[in-house]
Amino acid sequence: MLSQDSNDDTEDVSLFDAEEETTNRPRKSKIRHPVASFFHLFFRVSAVVVYLLCELLSSSFIACMVTIILLLSCDFWAVKNVTGRLMVGLRWWNHIDEDGKSHWVFESRKSTPQDNKTISEAESRIFWLGLIACPILWVIFAFSALFSFKVKWLAVVIMGVVLQGANLYGYIRCKVGNKKNLTSMATSYLGKQFLRQNAGDDQAS
Repeated sequence: MLSQDSNDDTEDVSLFDAEEETTNRPRKSKIRHPVASFFHLFFRVSAVVVYLLCELLSSSFIACMVTIILLLSCDFWAVKNVTGRLMVGLRWWNHIDEDGKSHWVFESRKSTPQDNKTISEAESRIFWLGLIACPILWVIFAFSALFSFKVKWLAVVIMGVVLQGANLYGYIRCKVGNKKNLTSMATSYLGKQFLRQNAGDDQAS
C-alpha cells in the first residue's frame, strides 16, 4: 500500500494492487497500456493544435480559450493521476497532515526484476517525450505572445506553462529524488573516491 513521507523524499512503494497483478501476465506487446499512451499525448497535443489553429477554427477568442484550458486541465489530471503510474511507475501528490500542514510526496515503484514486465521502453519514451516537449512549446508560445504583443493570449500560454511544467517538475522529482538524496549521493561518491586515493597513496609509499 502507499506510504506517506512528510520530508518530500522519493519513496519506493507499491503503487496499486491492480498494477502488481500485471507482473504475472506475459508481455504481449511493447506498448502495454495503449489507451493510457494515447491519452497521455491526446490532451496536450490537442491543446497545442487548438492554440495554433484557433483563428481558423473559431472567431471567438472566449471559445478557444475555454477549450484550451479544458484540454490543459484534463491533461494535467490524466498525466498526474493515471499515465505516470501506468507507463513509468511514478506518481506525485500532495498530503495534508493532521496539523494542517501541506507536504508533497514523490513516489516510485520498487525496483524488482519483474519491472521489465510492467514498464515498456516504448511507453517510457512516449511518456518522457510528451512530458518534456510540450512544456517547451508552451514556453516558446509565451515568448512569442509577449514579443508580438498578443496580451490576451498570455493568460492561456501561462496556464499551459504552469500546468504542464508542474507535471514535468513532479515527475523529475519522482525520477531522481529530492535535493537531499542528490546531495547524499554526491557525498557518498566523493567519500569513496577519497578513500580510494588514500588507499592508493598508502600502497605506493
